[in-house]
Amino acid sequence: MDYKKIFERFDDQNGFVKTTFGTEINVTQKAALNRRGNVLFNSGRIEEACRIFLTTGYSDGISRVGDCYKSQGRVLEALRMYWMAPDRTKAEPIIMQLSEIIRHFIHEE
Repeated sequence: MDYKKIFERFDDQNGFVKTTFGTEINVTQKAALNRRGNVLFNSGRIEEACRIFLTTGYSDGISRVGDCYKSQGRVLEALRMYWMAPDRTKAEPIIMQLSEIIRHFIHEE
């Protein structure tokens, strides 16, 4: 199956698709990648760090990216990071805010 062709139609959506196939990374490689991601994050290269953290599944790093997005006003992207981390304690307030907004629009009509 040609996965690349299947997902090409989503290229313009600036997202990603989580898949279960691929190569496994060992503990040493994961630690080295996480260190590299931390260096990138601390130097302000958040998007690059995010890619590494998502690849390795480093939940603390993913949550910190969410914090950064939230401080920039990118609330939905922050929620996505918190949800993937998973960091429900940070996701819940955003979910509550969104549900209040939806409730407001429903009652407005």
